[in-house]
Amino acid sequence: MLQSQTTVPQVADDIDLNLIVSSAHLVSPKSRELSEFEFGMIIASNAFNRWVMRCMAAAGLRDLTTMDVLVLHHVNHRARYKKLADICFILNMEDTHVVSYSLKKLITLGVVEAEKNGKEVTYATTELGQKFVNKYRDIREKCLITGLAPDGSDNQTLGELARFLRMMSGLYDQAARAASSL
Repeated sequence: MLQSQTTVPQVADDIDLNLIVSSAHLVSPKSRELSEFEFGMIIASNAFNRWVMRCMAAAGLRDLTTMDVLVLHHVNHRARYKKLADICFILNMEDTHVVSYSLKKLITLGVVEAEKNGKEVTYATTELGQKFVNKYRDIREKCLITGLAPDGSDNQTLGELARFLRMMSGLYDQAARAASSL
């Protein structure tokens, strides 16, 4: 019987066992908090994905992925036609095929339309798409926004967190480029 040659890294003895992390072996003495942050992002991302899909299902569009819903919302943003490259850029999506697949799915459902402008194809929501987006917004108000502090005191914290997440996304993008060159 062959035994595996790989070993599981052991957790350092000085790791604070009160840290809430998904991978103790990644905790760095230089930033224990980064591991806590990453675990928070994992569970928040999964909760957000579940919310987006269930909110859109409640609005009447079932069986959409999170990407489908995000693409629909961005295409609807500011009621302007959008190019595939612009949608990918705003959503920070490297794989255009994933976004293209979502667009095709949304076109088939009749909630997005494509228009050819010379060599470019642009996308916009249809009237039906706008109805679903508005219904999503109403459900979001009822189920999500009402969970925030009624006096609006959560809003400043949310704004600071949003700025911090954008800054961290830049750090992760830069680290991804560096890792790709190793």
